Amino acid sequence: MGMAAAAVAVGGATALESCATNNTIKKMNVLLINGSPRKNGNTNRLLEEVASQLSKNGISSEIVHIGNGHVHGCAACGQCFRNGGKCVFDDDICNTLIDKMAQSDALVVGSPVYYGVPAGQVLSIIQRMAYAGGAQMQGKPAAAVTVCRRGGATSAFQALQMPFQMLNMPIVTSQYWNIGYGGGVGEVEQDAEGLQTMRTLADNLSYMLKQFATGSAKKPEKEQGVWTNFIR
Repeated sequence: MGMAAAAVAVGGATALESCATNNTIKKMNVLLINGSPRKNGNTNRLLEEVASQLSKNGISSEIVHIGNGHVHGCAACGQCFRNGGKCVFDDDICNTLIDKMAQSDALVVGSPVYYGVPAGQVLSIIQRMAYAGGAQMQGKPAAAVTVCRRGGATSAFQALQMPFQMLNMPIVTSQYWNIGYGGGVGEVEQDAEGLQTMRTLADNLSYMLKQFATGSAKKPEKEQGVWTNFIR
């Protein structure tokens, strides 16, 4: 109960604090950000798996694609502190995402891996969201998802998660790091273990949200383990 109270106190007014006396839960929503330039590529496929499993758990979600639009980097101007938590750059998607985050109960950010790090536009957006709109993110569960052809996914995964920890956002775990493998569009479909990892992530996130809201969620049942090895 203490953890739930802390999440609500830090996170502000969200569905997490709106539970009736009979333990019914207000409809909750998760914002998923697709940072890949390919709108329907492997990153999106992993996020779709998360969204599908969230839906099965009664949690709504929205996938927002940011990957092929213009995105500013933070200019360190500090105007967001005088603009009511809005970034001074209003010609890209950052302020829209901050507004969506205000109406969301959790965040999942997905990115391809470029040279061992997340795509640049994803880092820019997350840094600006955290700096300008951190009040809308505080205390809400968060997770990162990365996809790569061969290597670098763990370092990119770590980079995406670091801002969450500075914003008191409970990190949602899975059965493995939230990583999928595939190079060409659609190849991640062959990564059975990666897709299962996404479903487990969604189950854990659903459980966390419901537990924070009521303290009486049923612990998710684990799927039979799947192991996908790419060297045969």
